[in-house]
Amino acid sequence: MDEGLIAWSQDSVAGVPLRRLVGRVGAIAVAAIEWDASNRLWTWSSPLAEDVWGHAPSECGAKQAVELWLRSWLENFRPFFQ
Repeated sequence: MDEGLIAWSQDSVAGVPLRRLVGRVGAIAVAAIEWDASNRLWTWSSPLAEDVWGHAPSECGAKQAVELWLRSWLENFRPFFQ
């Protein structure tokens, strides 16, 4: 994926901003990262697969990790689109 294909926005509850970002490609939510204060790490996950998640020491690292996973996951669908 080229940089910028995932648009990140801050999540909120009742207008209160959270330390959680939601990543979208178009209208589809493809990822989320959030600060885990107890472990002092950023946790990333994707709603596209229940068992996919990981940790990173920085927000940028979490974004890179989820983008790397998403690229790999999407490769499984290449034959379908050819």
